[in-house]
Amino acid sequence: MLVLNCSKKLLTLETMLKSHFPESLKVYGAVMNINRGNPFQKEVVLDSWPDFKAVITRRQREAEIDNLDHYTNAYAVFYKDVRTYKQLLEESDVINWDQVFQIQGLQSKLYDVSKAVAKSKQLDVKLSSFKAIRLAPVSTPPDTSFLRCSPPRLTYLSVADADLLNRTWARGGNAQCLRYITSLISCFPSVCIRDEKGHPVSWSITDQFATMCHNYTLPEYRRKGYSRLVILTLARKLQSRGFPTQGNVLDDNTASIGLLKNIHAEFLPCRFHRLILTPMALSGQVHQ
Repeated sequence: MLVLNCSKKLLTLETMLKSHFPESLKVYGAVMNINRGNPFQKEVVLDSWPDFKAVITRRQREAEIDNLDHYTNAYAVFYKDVRTYKQLLEESDVINWDQVFQIQGLQSKLYDVSKAVAKSKQLDVKLSSFKAIRLAPVSTPPDTSFLRCSPPRLTYLSVADADLLNRTWARGGNAQCLRYITSLISCFPSVCIRDEKGHPVSWSITDQFATMCHNYTLPEYRRKGYSRLVILTLARKLQSRGFPTQGNVLDDNTASIGLLKNIHAEFLPCRFHRLILTPMALSGQVHQ
């Protein structure tokens, strides 16, 4: 195992990962954030350098504060050789197996290999799988003319909005998620539309892997074009900073899939996999 700390090597890794799109997108997004101030206190672990066969991004150990917080205790994985990835998992100091955590990636064998190692360590593994998408460059500002004759305005989120996002996120509704969303809003780009009282009615945020997520519009404000505007505005903001505009959508979310097709999103050949791993000693204490 090698922890890559050299800033020049990390920039080289960022370039190298581009040649492995789309499967490397999650790790690539994390590495980009590391190279731009590292607001989420991540680090990179590889089997070797520069001819690596597997790379994992993880939270710096000194930054881990809550063993139940699988939102923040998150790893992204990309491998060229799945056996090397398995070997990395089996090394004693790569993964913190004593906490609840998640593993993300875009490769088909991620689940089976991760589950096999986790089961040997008596952890439960819960898999969620999504369609993976990427947006084309947004070359011109999205049309906002329909907002000019009404109170809603296009802006960004603040940490004061975190409670609303926590309550409306299917994965949320708990203290760990609230803290996580607060950190995302503080660290990464977001976009929202606010009503005449200044309350968010439609929004999207960016996560620690530079993925657009939690795109949501309050029910009474739907079918007004707000979600389309929010997504395209956030995509343009990310693209202006050099980030890929990636996202995930559940297979049965027909409304979001229809919107993504309408804005000509690319549905990638690989799928996004999120594994939540829970030690038996902590089962029953975690919100998933």
